[in-house]
Amino acid sequence: MNIAAIQMVSNTDISTNLKQAEQLLKQAVSESARICVLPEYFAQMGKPEEMLSIAEPIGQGKLQDFLANQAAKHGIYLVGGSIPLRSTVPQKLLASCLVFNPQGLKIGHYNKIHLFDVSIPEKNEHYEESATFEKGHQITTIQTPFANIGIGICYDIRFPEQFREMTAIEILAIPAAFTQTTGQAHWEVLLRARAIENQVYVIAANQGGKHNNGQETYGNSLIINGWGTVLNRREKGQGIVISNYDPVALQQLRKNFPVLTHR
Repeated sequence: MNIAAIQMVSNTDISTNLKQAEQLLKQAVSESARICVLPEYFAQMGKPEEMLSIAEPIGQGKLQDFLANQAAKHGIYLVGGSIPLRSTVPQKLLASCLVFNPQGLKIGHYNKIHLFDVSIPEKNEHYEESATFEKGHQITTIQTPFANIGIGICYDIRFPEQFREMTAIEILAIPAAFTQTTGQAHWEVLLRARAIENQVYVIAANQGGKHNNGQETYGNSLIINGWGTVLNRREKGQGIVISNYDPVALQQLRKNFPVLTHR
């Protein structure tokens, strides 16, 4: 079975982004992908006020319909990057990753727990996601016939405790919009560490280029196996990252090198 990370260079126009996502999913499915992961902010890389304007109530809306329809159309498990959903806190959003099965039914909902509030003075960069988003509080794992999947979004990968709380998973799906600055310093090493310490495949779908809101993201979407080997990557620009998922090899690794038992 093949698995896929979808790398995009989303802008502020939702229609353009959805067309891009649709084309890339079609391409991934043509290469036999059965589990596909979209990047964070796939539908819009916008300013806070723009995201507030497109936020949907949980359970209905254009973006949620798009994800459900794409999963059903292609008969895939679709990890839907992140979309802005309405929060109970006024003027705040939830950064939500929704997962759909091949029938187009939602089978998982994760709200980003760790919010990106950091400054990099030497690069004149400042981020404050908590000004726009309400943090999530619960980890999320999804059962599928192929593998059990744990979900994290972008900044979450810096917090290994989150993934240690997940039990009986074989794949980590990580939608992201990792910046160019932090990505070139930390992206791959963090993802490989999460793969190695948890003995899981990692599907990391990143944004990958210069966006019309002024941001630049690192790209380098990756698929990594449980030994920490990078199986495939895409450095920059929109495209797909495809690799085979081998559950037999993963279980043999866990038998030969039983770090999960030794915990």
